Amino acid sequence: MLMSENTVDQAAGLRQIAQPKPVQVVAVTGGKGGVGKTNVSVNLSLAMVAQGKEVMLMDADLGLANVDVTLGLKPLYNLSHVIRGERTLEEVLVEGPGGLKIVPAASGIQLMSELSAAEHAGVIRAFSELSFDLDALIIDTAAGISDSVISFSRAAQEVIVVVCDEPASLTDAYALMKILNRDHGVQRFHVLSNMSRSAQEGRDMFAKLAHVADRFLDATLTYFGTVPYDDYLVKAVKKQRPVFEAYPRSRSSMSFKNLAQRADKWPKPVSAAGHLEFFVERLIRSRYSEAEPLS
Repeated sequence: MLMSENTVDQAAGLRQIAQPKPVQVVAVTGGKGGVGKTNVSVNLSLAMVAQGKEVMLMDADLGLANVDVTLGLKPLYNLSHVIRGERTLEEVLVEGPGGLKIVPAASGIQLMSELSAAEHAGVIRAFSELSFDLDALIIDTAAGISDSVISFSRAAQEVIVVVCDEPASLTDAYALMKILNRDHGVQRFHVLSNMSRSAQEGRDMFAKLAHVADRFLDATLTYFGTVPYDDYLVKAVKKQRPVFEAYPRSRSSMSFKNLAQRADKWPKPVSAAGHLEFFVERLIRSRYSEAEPLS
């Protein structure tokens, strides 16, 4: 199936109607489950909000509503209701701590690439019709190396790869970067060492990954930072509250504050290609570009 010309034309028309400021789109991913990816997504988002940024967090795990669980939320609607035309995106949004805007996971729905042309246009329109400006959209991807993870990571402007001190974590993280780099042209990755016992351990994990990547990939790996193992983060998880809100002076909360400051120094999109609806278009096209033409 190829993307219909009608869908592309509708998207182009929408861009002429509304031209909001560009949005920084960041995918938070990892090669395997259990590395703390969702905690990173939630707390980094909150740290950015604390800087005065307008941030939206999208739970892109189509199988598990991890963000909802982490924040103790029970949303009535999700992205599937937007796709079916039953709700607007703003009606689906849930407000988290500090005014963080959250798009709940659409558990059980099809991949974006499997939607009809009309549904594609509807999703693009939903994002382009938001009545407020955003500074950043954080995407909490699913675990593993699924088509969904590849699509979201490929469509984002920045990719954070979360690793922890487990051999499988580093191996799977490299495998993900290899696919994104060799097959999809992603050339920049920010590596975050999570649940580390020390800052040096975090740097050592990055060094191992960077050593292999330098030899075999045409990509740039940067050391984003380290989030230490923190008993307060464990307590926050049990309370279904983000550590940045529950224990703002904890070691992990301070590290998320530092990470948000580093992310603020990343290059900002300055062209129309940084607009939010362009992200959705890239997300849809990322799968269509791989599709075989219909005979």
